[in-house]
Amino acid sequence: MPNLFKSAADRAAGVTRQTALYAGNAFDRVFRAASLVQAGQTPFETLYTDGLVSLRYYPPLAEDFIELEGETIAVERTAHKTPIVIVPPLAVNMLIYDLFPQRSLVRFLRAKGFEVYLIDWGMPTREHSHYNLHTYVAELLPAYLNRVREHSGEQELSLHGWSMGGMFTLFYSALSNDQHVRNAIVLGSPIDSHASGILGLVNQRMADVAGFVRKRTGFRLHDVKPHWFHTPGWANTIGFKLTNPIASVMSYWELIIRLGDREFVTNHATTSAFLDRMVAYPGGIIQDTVVRVWIDNQLSKGEIQIGEDVARLDNVSANLLAIAGGDDTLVTPGAAKRVMDHVSSTDKTFRVVPGGHMGILAGSKAPRQSWLELADWLAFRSD
Repeated sequence: MPNLFKSAADRAAGVTRQTALYAGNAFDRVFRAASLVQAGQTPFETLYTDGLVSLRYYPPLAEDFIELEGETIAVERTAHKTPIVIVPPLAVNMLIYDLFPQRSLVRFLRAKGFEVYLIDWGMPTREHSHYNLHTYVAELLPAYLNRVREHSGEQELSLHGWSMGGMFTLFYSALSNDQHVRNAIVLGSPIDSHASGILGLVNQRMADVAGFVRKRTGFRLHDVKPHWFHTPGWANTIGFKLTNPIASVMSYWELIIRLGDREFVTNHATTSAFLDRMVAYPGGIIQDTVVRVWIDNQLSKGEIQIGEDVARLDNVSANLLAIAGGDDTLVTPGAAKRVMDHVSSTDKTFRVVPGGHMGILAGSKAPRQSWLELADWLAFRSD
């Protein structure tokens, strides 16, 4: 009998401990989520800011080794000659590049011996609604690249752009004809937006409607003041999640059934810190992107209008590594691969890796599926 009582007591104590664990994790996830977030831990220096846009520099790491998703990477102390500049897209916060200590692109690149810079576009407000492609590609980006050159003492640079950041990278190179862009890495950047699966079909229908309206009325989207198209951060968060609504819902369902797993709860809070804190899109960018990239699909012909100028992709001669996600519903491999048809680069590589639009940059498979190869590709071309 004593053993029976002891066994029942142990079971009751176990249930109590489990209940307390679930309750504690649930409380922390809802009310103390910030304390769980692991993103943004890699130290950086802010070299310059204009009040909105800032330039970051990631100094050498203090540790001798870093962990990369279960793999130990030795920190290289000899820096490659050519610095790398991360050119982010708009609407995202910069946590995506430093998401976890064991899955941080900036920490990994620094460990691999690269001088790492990042342009943080900041948090535009309605005051910045007039900012358009010309603002970012022809004004801000060249100014900040010049500051990188001043700080590093190097003229030749490597540019790394994901999504719209990849388009900015290509547009800048095409418009400026900057021969000192030695390497360009673009991930998930649409070149033929009408070839992007279901979204491509939507873009085609939009093009048909826009063509009809233009012909009958002469109305164009650029006739409207850009502040009407300013898109707040919360709307971008909803829009991004709606690109894969099932996965968005399932992530919270999985959180509920795995509340007892502290590591999972921490990872969920960290990922949500990125997804739930998206940044506004200036109205001018919305106008330019919707009309020139989505509707008119100008890039499929190898050029795009930037303000009063035309950027031609055949001006891009940098060594090019283009990456697409095999599961990316926003920018399918077919939409991304067309870049290979238009650039003049003699050294150009196109790769399809596992993952969706965010996954190819910072997903759990990205370090092994693309980061290691990216670092080897870049190192060979950076000295």
